[in-house]
Amino acid sequence: NPYAGLVSHLRASWLSGKTRPMAYRIAQLEALGHFLDDKKQQILEATASDLGKAPFEAELSEIFLCKNELHETLNNLSHWMKDEQVDRTLAMQLDSAFIRKDPYGVVLIIAPWNYPIHLFLVPLIGAIAAGNCAIIKPSEVSKNTERLVAEVLPGYLDKDCFAVVTGGVPETTRLLENKFDYIFFTGSPPVGRIVMTAAAKHLTPVTLELGGKNPCYVSDTCDVTNVARRVAWGRFFNAGQTCIAPDYLLCTVEMQDKLMPALRKAIDDFYGPNPQESPDFGRIVSDKQFQRVQRLLGSGRVAIGGQTDAAERYIAPTVLADVLPSDPIMQEEIFGPILPIVVIADMDEAIDFINSQERPLAVYAFSSDDKVVNEVLERTSSGGFCGNDTLMHVTLTSLPFGGIGNSGLGTHHGKFSFDTFSHHRGCLKRGMGWEPLNGPRYPPYSQQKFGVIRATSKVTRKNDCTLL
Repeated sequence: NPYAGLVSHLRASWLSGKTRPMAYRIAQLEALGHFLDDKKQQILEATASDLGKAPFEAELSEIFLCKNELHETLNNLSHWMKDEQVDRTLAMQLDSAFIRKDPYGVVLIIAPWNYPIHLFLVPLIGAIAAGNCAIIKPSEVSKNTERLVAEVLPGYLDKDCFAVVTGGVPETTRLLENKFDYIFFTGSPPVGRIVMTAAAKHLTPVTLELGGKNPCYVSDTCDVTNVARRVAWGRFFNAGQTCIAPDYLLCTVEMQDKLMPALRKAIDDFYGPNPQESPDFGRIVSDKQFQRVQRLLGSGRVAIGGQTDAAERYIAPTVLADVLPSDPIMQEEIFGPILPIVVIADMDEAIDFINSQERPLAVYAFSSDDKVVNEVLERTSSGGFCGNDTLMHVTLTSLPFGGIGNSGLGTHHGKFSFDTFSHHRGCLKRGMGWEPLNGPRYPPYSQQKFGVIRATSKVTRKNDCTLL
């Protein structure tokens, strides 16, 4: 296997204990900060080449949010690393019981192409913070960013403990044949199944950050202008190539009629009368993806946009009206700048529809009535939830980010990243003396001995009255 030597080298470094001291972890994390600062312009240029990413969007999503994660981690790492003391029974009051946060060892991070810096760097922050060695596999689809990461990042990190591996499906397949101690994958559900199958051969734990079709319910009681702006921003940010973008709207036919002019105005306000000329609207990442997304324009009725330019991989911000659940666009994650609207009779029908689908990465609900938003939250299941906005829940380092069911397994961001890459090791340390206290647990057994054990080791319910 072409990567066996690399994995062995990193494992030897990890076994040496090199990554465990807090000072080492902080130095490597600060080096990631220097990478973001020093290479900011190259990052903006690479993401612009790969995705036509506007500098504002790239700086926000690829640099600023990563710096937030970095600062949150550096601010709290000493606290997160401390042993966590736990409650003890009466029989163990003289002992020490705690949870030790151990690193897993050598971890693999496989990143996608849509946010090619953010989606490898945020997990890497957690992996380093937890004391692991790591191999990073950036996506070959965003080729300019892949080249930048492969050529530049190793110069900032300890080469004995961190490495970048490049290549496509064949290389990733061979890489996954190796035994890792943890695998963190971001991508599609079909590839997630392949990764999980490979991990199962070594009983390697995984986090899978997948995608899906994120529903967005708009009730009849809402500020239509605000809804249109917030939904249009979330759907068309990064040309719709966002795993938590609202994938489709659910609303009544009356609300569809009200939303259409508001969405048209929002798109015009954001990108001008011809979005193809806007410096703030991105492009589809590849010809293959362009052709896939373009085919989805045949569903429903094009109410806004619909223009395409294969030479530029440009698809206009598009809204489709009167889309049926059976239409092709409702059978897969769109991952492009198209917003279908599915008409429903009321909130109950919207919730039933959401619950009839695979569980999504995010559910969105808009209403001026907080009871409506709460009811959608209560009666649905998803990786995350955002009421009266889109995407914004992902910007908080204090919230876990991750999927459920078809949309993923496990979470990260902030302390959740540290916990994901840490093995929570239950530890008990007892003294060598006081041996008579252990007598009741040794044979020969008796009911009297059991009574002593029960009295000293019992966990009682609160407000439970015990008669002595």
